[in-house]
Amino acid sequence: MYYLTEGKINTSKTVKLAVETAMQRGINHIVIASCSGETARLLKNLTDIQVVCVTHVNGFEEEGKNEMPEEVRQELTEAGMKVLTTTHVLSGAERGISRSFGGAYPVEIIAHTLRMLGQGVKVCVEVSIMALDAGLIPYGEPVIAIGGNCEGADTAVMIKPSHASSIFKTRIMEIVCKPQ
Repeated sequence: MYYLTEGKINTSKTVKLAVETAMQRGINHIVIASCSGETARLLKNLTDIQVVCVTHVNGFEEEGKNEMPEEVRQELTEAGMKVLTTTHVLSGAERGISRSFGGAYPVEIIAHTLRMLGQGVKVCVEVSIMALDAGLIPYGEPVIAIGGNCEGADTAVMIKPSHASSIFKTRIMEIVCKPQ
């Protein structure tokens, strides 16, 4: 599915396609990027698929703060989701170095290259690797990852992530949907 526009308008369709693909392919894990929890809430009622919600890192918008309200985090956890907040694998400390000293560094180049396919594809790769590194999804198995640009979701991929330490072994197996 290729959307004519990007953004939040595609969220419900993206989540629907992601769940359908997971069920058709026998995939047991969905990793979804969700800053506020609104997009992740769309997956609250899944019973046969384990959902991992990956938030922005603490301090992303405001130092020392997380964008997801604690009551939303608790709601998602009580619904059976795992909620992960950790350093972004495709920026993290390297972004701090580039902000201080200028230039582009290898991990940022990976991120910018993935953005050639769309911001959502970059996010899908990033959150699936983060979930794998945290031990929240199984190694060597494909998962469905859902991401987007700013608010909502407009991209879903079937991906077999590898750890950050072996990032080039990550394989995007199928693009379920994305903006043109």
